[in-house]
Amino acid sequence: MPGCRVRLAIALLCSASLTHVPSAHAQRGGFRGQAPPPPIHNAPYDGRFTFARIKYETAPGGFYYQGLPAWAHGYPKAENNLGQILKSLSTMRVHTEVSNVIALDDPELMKYPVAFMTEAGFWTMNDKEVAGLRAYFAKGGFVIFDDFRDDFRNAGGWSNFLTMMTRVLPAARFLDLDPSFAIFHTFYQITSFNIIPQAYDRGRPQLRGLFENNDPTKRMLAMINFDTDISDFWEFSGAGFYPIAQGNEAYKLGVNYIVYSMTH
Repeated sequence: MPGCRVRLAIALLCSASLTHVPSAHAQRGGFRGQAPPPPIHNAPYDGRFTFARIKYETAPGGFYYQGLPAWAHGYPKAENNLGQILKSLSTMRVHTEVSNVIALDDPELMKYPVAFMTEAGFWTMNDKEVAGLRAYFAKGGFVIFDDFRDDFRNAGGWSNFLTMMTRVLPAARFLDLDPSFAIFHTFYQITSFNIIPQAYDRGRPQLRGLFENNDPTKRMLAMINFDTDISDFWEFSGAGFYPIAQGNEAYKLGVNYIVYSMTH
């Protein structure tokens, strides 16, 4: 998997409005019946950094946002907006107008060093997908899990996530992270989780990591944003739903996650 060289740049982490809309989900037309999956237009692999969003069979209840399957929440705006930020801040060659959607049992996944999943509370896997994710981790892949929580529309929340992941790695242990971990210092210096914006989740975000052989001194395999929806701030950057400062903090996390995954 390719590495990258990152340089410091001066850039504006952008959002277009200082107006905060508390009931953002309602104003986006969030709660509907089931709709067809969004059209997917994957770009052929060409060596440029491309988000690989993981698609999966959505468990009942996961079609609440615009009728979309749970894996597609925020697609493709969230990752494309973050890609624009990555391109402006670094020397990475980034696809900024497309993100690829790939199943865990698709061999194409092995071409992409970073994968991204939303709504793991509604995540399901068949045996081939279990084997595919296990192979992806073994080859050096890194997965960002975002936007899931307990006690929401009958989703399995953390319990469902843990069930899926222990099928992949039965001995997996998930470590509660604090700001001292390297992933929070790979580009931006994130010294407190108090900066993390909350769109609609109750309480504080819980950031957890999965490490190779459960050893925090080794490579991180997965970054888990639980009880929070950081990618919501990427998705609606520039839409006027959130203050600029909140979007900027969410972008800092995303940039650090990508830079860490590409350099470790």
